[in-house]
Amino acid sequence: MTAALLDPLSLPNFAEITPEAILPALDIAIAEHEAVVAMLTATRSAGFAEAWLPFERADNALDALWSAVSHLHGVADTPELRAAHAEGQKRLVENSMKVEQNRDLYDVFVALSVSPEFADLAVADRVAVEHAIRDFTLSGVALDEDQRARFKEISIELSGLSTAFGSAVLDATEAWDEIVTDETALAGISDADKAMFREAAKAKGAEGWRITLQQPSVGAILTFAHDRDLRARVYHANATRASDQGPNAGTFDNSGRIARILELRHEAAALLGFADPVARSLATKMAPNAGEVLAFLRDLARRAKPAAERDLAELTAFAAESLGIADLQPWDVAFASNRLRQERYAIDEQAVRAYFPVDRVMEGWQALLTRLFGIRLVERHDVALAHPDARFFDVIDEGGVVVSGLYLDLHARPGKRGGAWMAQARPRLNDCNAVRVPVAYLVCNFAPKPADGAEGAAPALLSHDDVTTLLHETGHGLHHLFTRVNRPSIAGTSGFEWDAVELPSQLMEDFAWDRGVLTGMSGHYKTGERLPADLFDRLVNARRFQAGLFIVRQVEFALFDLLLHLGTMGSDPMEVIEAVRDEVAVIRPPAWNRFPHAFGHIFSGGYAAGYYSYLWAELLAADGFMAFVEAGLVDRATGDRFRDEVLARGATRPAADSFRAFRGRDPDPAAMLRRHGLAEVEG
Repeated sequence: MTAALLDPLSLPNFAEITPEAILPALDIAIAEHEAVVAMLTATRSAGFAEAWLPFERADNALDALWSAVSHLHGVADTPELRAAHAEGQKRLVENSMKVEQNRDLYDVFVALSVSPEFADLAVADRVAVEHAIRDFTLSGVALDEDQRARFKEISIELSGLSTAFGSAVLDATEAWDEIVTDETALAGISDADKAMFREAAKAKGAEGWRITLQQPSVGAILTFAHDRDLRARVYHANATRASDQGPNAGTFDNSGRIARILELRHEAAALLGFADPVARSLATKMAPNAGEVLAFLRDLARRAKPAAERDLAELTAFAAESLGIADLQPWDVAFASNRLRQERYAIDEQAVRAYFPVDRVMEGWQALLTRLFGIRLVERHDVALAHPDARFFDVIDEGGVVVSGLYLDLHARPGKRGGAWMAQARPRLNDCNAVRVPVAYLVCNFAPKPADGAEGAAPALLSHDDVTTLLHETGHGLHHLFTRVNRPSIAGTSGFEWDAVELPSQLMEDFAWDRGVLTGMSGHYKTGERLPADLFDRLVNARRFQAGLFIVRQVEFALFDLLLHLGTMGSDPMEVIEAVRDEVAVIRPPAWNRFPHAFGHIFSGGYAAGYYSYLWAELLAADGFMAFVEAGLVDRATGDRFRDEVLARGATRPAADSFRAFRGRDPDPAAMLRRHGLAEVEG
């Protein structure tokens, strides 16, 4: 069993990844990694094949094991698996810090970088070594012994805190539910969502309908439920997860973890000579400094806030006049917005979802990938899966060659982390006799699949937002799957500037607004009828509905992240977010709202001091998509050029250079403003 877990070339057998097997296998992999490092520092070769490739192979072996464990932890968690993952993560960070603070190994790579051979190496080989040297520096290799030891301690503690933060959010999410026994309390909820609630109740051995804090459940209640008190209860429970407030106040509280994470990030930055964690974060990103990012965000807020204020005024008036809600509250916003959108554009969100059963969406999704990039997805049934909901596909080119592989896991369920993400399962390899295509995990949290044999249950229905989310994660997936870079540390999304990494994902989102694409992904779950032309037109007309509110909300999150990590407004997250809201927000949550306590992007994900990246990358994505528009939209030649110049290149050159190679010029910021209908606010 351990031998199978340690095979970096085969796909993972998830049945073998038991809590009992994880740590013994990891210890072997770490010991083998240590042996490689010892060999390299003893021989001190300056040749690429002798100095770099053994190190890369050892890294890949560790990554292959841990990516499978982390995936299982994310999609099918158990208390035992969580404990093994947390301990394993600690051991991995300890090993990583030991390696990246090893001055002898650092000297080996520096010697390689200045050797006569180096200039003649392939670009990818050179960049991989240069990135490693940079990362060694950012891990404290140049510090004195005491400082290196302290930096290592900080890194290990931060890793544990990050894991604990995410676990607390998951625990808090699963700790709350409400059983509804009177169906009249679910007025406004679709039959499909009520079936979801009934299945959730049955899973707990309860009668009636069970509402949870899984995102499809929260979204259904806040958007459609007529019962205002029910909306308020769900909002309150969701907005106070993992905090000192709410129905489980203090039980899973992340307050202490947030404070400690911030303290340690500041200390780590100072040890490396940075003024703050933001400066350290930007050392590997496109943005030059915090001042430029702040100016960018505040300029966006200036342009968007007048529109947001108009949006809110219209919504408030509509809620009072048409819904009898005289005091619009945050738990009313999604409900009132849906009703206003329905009245203004004749769009019934429930009716829209009926046209997007998940299987039909997947058929149209695959057809789009074929038209854009000439690939086919062929399902395999001989590949082990982390959960029965998941599927595996070979990605095959026009010549019949398997170029990559894709795990797909679309549905929400207990034990699965919320949100949507793409992660690397296996990198592309072309190293002597080891050749392997890249493989990705693509994970979403759409409405749960009906239970087998569930009487009268509708299939899982997706909203248009869900379709957009699928395309977003597809962009990330293609970035990994289409790489032609043979150095895993800089292939696909690895090593790519984090504030540009959303370029492919946000560009792919815009295909959700094309008539042919969206119609091709539709088929009414009862009749099979395609999305009607008039309903598509209404969706497009409503695209920029409340765009101002959307932008200021994103700016609010990004400013909060940046200012909290700068420390110029203090370290209390609630004080900082209230100050940010004073500056940019138009909708004020109640004082008991604890948004920061479940903000996993910056406390347990990769967006610390970098949440602005979503908006920064949108500058690139909005203008990049215009290349498709100018060519007729679903254009194979443009798709191939995007694949060749951006997706296939990884981090072998700066993201700005890849964008220029694709577009033929620097990005036009006006494209982003036009995307949101804000260009007219300029000036």
